[in-house]
Amino acid sequence: MFLLIAILLTAAVVLLGVGMFPFLSSRLEGLHAMREQAIARETDKGFYDLGRERIMRLQFILPLILGILAFVFSQSFLVAFFGAAFALFIPSVLLKIRDGQRRNKFNNQILDAIMVLSSSLKGGLSLLQAFEVLTEEMPVPMSQEIGLVVRENKMGVSLEDCLVHLNKRMDMEELRLVVNSILVARETGGDLTKVLGRLSITIRDNRKLKDSIKTLTLQGRLQGIIMSALPFLFVWWVLMFNRKHFDIMLNSQQGRVLLIIAVVLQLVGMILIKKFSTIKV
Repeated sequence: MFLLIAILLTAAVVLLGVGMFPFLSSRLEGLHAMREQAIARETDKGFYDLGRERIMRLQFILPLILGILAFVFSQSFLVAFFGAAFALFIPSVLLKIRDGQRRNKFNNQILDAIMVLSSSLKGGLSLLQAFEVLTEEMPVPMSQEIGLVVRENKMGVSLEDCLVHLNKRMDMEELRLVVNSILVARETGGDLTKVLGRLSITIRDNRKLKDSIKTLTLQGRLQGIIMSALPFLFVWWVLMFNRKHFDIMLNSQQGRVLLIIAVVLQLVGMILIKKFSTIKV
């Protein structure tokens, strides 16, 4: 009787799997295509030499490796599942980190780029020729982004639209200020060299103000980090000596309510400290 039931259940599972296989296959192919397009956009935007095919292979290999290692060390399928799921996000996180580093490097090169542009314009070059000089003189990523502006212009896109595309790609406050100043100066016929000189002074003053704010709010941010980590360190220290210390709280209704309230208040305190120690310029 049990053998007959097992055979029927196995046959049902097989038939269901065969029936669902085209649907699951099409869904997986759609998700794979969407993920490949997203990775292609990230790699193309960042001028990465690492191809998207290698990143896709890495995204399939890492979950397998990390899942096997998690199961070997923990002997738990649940831990192995969470390890494999965590590995799925590793390539995306690495791309985000590299993109952030590239943006910071680009932002640090803006002042030097303004000086090169101003010197080229004072030497009698046009704005497009000044961009070409900027492409040759500046290191990456500034040379890559300005080189793309020059190539777009040579393909027939107006210089104003090329600068707007650059602004959308990088999406930075200081770059937005530079692009808008150039566009306004070209539209109104102003002296672009004077505009760039004043703009460099404005950006320097703005950076000095941001550095001063970071210095003045350093104590508050450190207090927030310490106060946020202190409850977790206290719980860890108590559990090192007595693992049953919090049982009275966990086994009673009032204790669980108090723990929930404590966690909520801790989160509220962390958010408020973060808000109070953050000043936007």
